[in-house]
Amino acid sequence: MTAERVNPPDLSPPAGFSHAVVTTGSRVVFLAGQTALDGDGKVVGDTLPEQFTRALTNLLTALRGAGGAPADLARVTVYATDVAAYRGHARELGRIWRDVAGRDYPAMAVVEVVRLWDEEAMVELDGFAVLP
Repeated sequence: MTAERVNPPDLSPPAGFSHAVVTTGSRVVFLAGQTALDGDGKVVGDTLPEQFTRALTNLLTALRGAGGAPADLARVTVYATDVAAYRGHARELGRIWRDVAGRDYPAMAVVEVVRLWDEEAMVELDGFAVLP
């Protein structure tokens, strides 16, 4: 896959995301929403950063299972039950993203939701990737 991250100078500089991602490839992988579930189906982590780490790791595990890598992500949506808390942890969440997924940021959005399927979950990530 080739991915061109597009960040036009007329838009505010992105921090931790790309404004647009243009991809070429032969396979599109749609990734289901992932929360901080462990292998037994229990939500783990008492803090938003702990849950974010696990949810991102789960998303990337699904992607790797389909033959992809973090750089193949074209779009990720983050669903948070408390956007103010998410913003409050933004620097730490950005560091977690870089440590786990690298610096090839997909197009992203953060959406506040009333609750998630897993009631204890504070955050869920879904997205899609384009593979070679």
